[in-house]
Amino acid sequence: MTAADREGDAGLRPAPAGDGGQRAERGGSGIDRRAGSGGSGIDRRALVDRHAVELTGIVPESPLSVGNGEFCYTVDVTGLQTFPESYPVANPGGTGTPGTLLGTQAQWGWHSVPGGQAYDLAETRRAYPTPRGPVEYVDMRGALSGVAEAPESPAEAWLRNNPHRLDLGRIGLVWSARSTGGVSTRAPGPAELTDPHQRLDLWTGTIDSRFRLAGTPVRVGTVCHPERDLVAVRVESALLAEGLAVRIAFPYGSQEWSNAADWSRPSAHSSTLRPAPDGAVLCRTLDDTAYSVAVGLPDGARLLHVGAHEFLVTAGSPVLELVVAFTPGPGPAAVTALPSYAEVVAASGRHWAGFWGAGGAVELAGSRDERAVELERRVVLSQYLTAVHCAGSLPPQETGLMVNSWRGRFHLEMHWWHGAHFPLWGRPHLLERSLGWYAGILPRARETARRQGCAGARWPKQVGPDGRESPSPIGPFLLWQQPHPIFLAELVHRSSAEPETVLHRYADVVFESAAFMADHPVRADRGYQLGPPLVPAQESYAELRHQLSNPTFELAYWSWGLRTAQRWRERLGLAPEPSWERVAAGLVRPYVRDGVYTAVDVPPYTVRDDHPSMLYALGLVPPTGLVDPEIMRATLHGVLADWDWASTWGWDYPAIAMTATRLGEPQTAVDALLMPVPKNGHLPNGHNRQTAALPVYLPGNGGLLAAVALMARGADADAGRPTPGFPDDGQWTIRHEGLHPMP
Repeated sequence: MTAADREGDAGLRPAPAGDGGQRAERGGSGIDRRAGSGGSGIDRRALVDRHAVELTGIVPESPLSVGNGEFCYTVDVTGLQTFPESYPVANPGGTGTPGTLLGTQAQWGWHSVPGGQAYDLAETRRAYPTPRGPVEYVDMRGALSGVAEAPESPAEAWLRNNPHRLDLGRIGLVWSARSTGGVSTRAPGPAELTDPHQRLDLWTGTIDSRFRLAGTPVRVGTVCHPERDLVAVRVESALLAEGLAVRIAFPYGSQEWSNAADWSRPSAHSSTLRPAPDGAVLCRTLDDTAYSVAVGLPDGARLLHVGAHEFLVTAGSPVLELVVAFTPGPGPAAVTALPSYAEVVAASGRHWAGFWGAGGAVELAGSRDERAVELERRVVLSQYLTAVHCAGSLPPQETGLMVNSWRGRFHLEMHWWHGAHFPLWGRPHLLERSLGWYAGILPRARETARRQGCAGARWPKQVGPDGRESPSPIGPFLLWQQPHPIFLAELVHRSSAEPETVLHRYADVVFESAAFMADHPVRADRGYQLGPPLVPAQESYAELRHQLSNPTFELAYWSWGLRTAQRWRERLGLAPEPSWERVAAGLVRPYVRDGVYTAVDVPPYTVRDDHPSMLYALGLVPPTGLVDPEIMRATLHGVLADWDWASTWGWDYPAIAMTATRLGEPQTAVDALLMPVPKNGHLPNGHNRQTAALPVYLPGNGGLLAAVALMARGADADAGRPTPGFPDDGQWTIRHEGLHPMP
């Protein structure tokens, strides 16, 4: 997708008014519920400004990013990428070269190392017995865990590692010096930096960084263009006349878990400089990947080629304004078409003011609960982070356009957690950017279903842009991503100003998803059953995949998804599909043991670590006839009593809050959403850190926003009951506008 193609998407259109500006209050409760777009008087500028991020030093876990959903540039305390080693990303098991949080990534920026032509998924397929006979699944014989892996064969390794997302370049400050031998450079050390103060202005999308190097003041402004893969920086310092310069360097692609840049193979790629008016074009070639980098320079600045993949920008004055644009393909970009730094700042300001001014808002000011300030901060920052990292033309990677965990490949079972909140917050077009990708991989998904003897399309789990499955003992056996496109399309339909257009746009994806869902279950004594083989959302059972069946969450989600797809047929004037209703109504009932729902219906029934996914059969999933609320209530409190929280993931906490909200337990919902455990923390920059190898985790941010939308605006079943997820105890004051109810 080109910048011109995206320009129509980038405009932030006002959301349709959810409640027509009506206001409902509950006297004496401490709850002030206001709904509707623009009618409740929330001062959005004040709301956003009070959560601007300010740092006064190097915070290794918490760098700042500017971006637009398609492109992201992450910086350290200098406003550039000067100290990458100070912001490390660990590799699982301590092996390999540590990565850095300071990435420069774009949705189009992918690379594969040579040699993969000899590998085919056929080498990894393995037949499993199923109720319908032997079925081949893409598998992996090597070891795999949530954050570590050990492929057994070269085919497994290459097919998991390629394509991988590419770090497009590093832009940072260096000291430069001329000598008879040319120009030498030296990166400053963190010890040379003093008096740092950095501020991310959320309302304008700009970063202002001030500090001293060697005792001399430096100020750096950093901003990303809202419609182009372009970063602009302004450096002000007397040091520019004394050897301070900006270095642009390029790495090779990396197949490592946490490192998108390989600096050890300079001969494996090329970087060439082509002079152009007002700057230069740097042409990059890495095997079959090519892209160009246009660099716009002010009068008096120079761009020098000082190393195989290293370029130096020197200034002729105390101010250096630098514009760097990244473009896919071998053709050079036009430098003369680059905007100025001031123009990028203005465009960013208009974009982010439009973003914050449209769509949903939640304000908790005036609440007496001491956690309200932190929750409001998380809500505001999560909106910014998901707009930067999760609003692009591909489903997002779990660590966004920042870190290459899973080598930048995206996980479709997480797409709901990244993007469901966009339509709930009145910004459906931001989800639609990636939702349309499913139609592009329909041929692959249909072929997967056909190989397994089923109609329709079966969606993969861990993929790159081409949608090719990854060898795994987990991913190909997951089922819970299958209804996601139905749910996401339904949310877009409910919140769109053009619902009829949405129906036609996504009908094929919805219907092909449902066709597989109706054909995959097999009739058994107790009804239509799921599996074996399968791995539930709670992946702790992966070693037992050959014998697992009927996970509680997936059964409920299957039923709801099939009936929702049937409603799409009705809306389009099509006859209902009898098999869809037959399977939805005839699914096996979730298994109950000792008065609570189990994760699966065979031993060990429930392992008490990882995701407590049985809870999400009534939470993420709206009410269905398969789930008894009182049994689910007992299940919820059983989980809260003794679950292994250290093994959970960041989206589990908002998921539990949604379940508690649907059960009418608002205090439990708030307590779960803000549970004080490490996996549920949010850093100063707003990111949801999990581990040193998974230092940012966007499903936690998106999940938070989905949960808060449900807690504040409610669901269809609430029939307008205000703020059903917050206690009516005088401790909470909730104002919201522009939110849409959950199904």
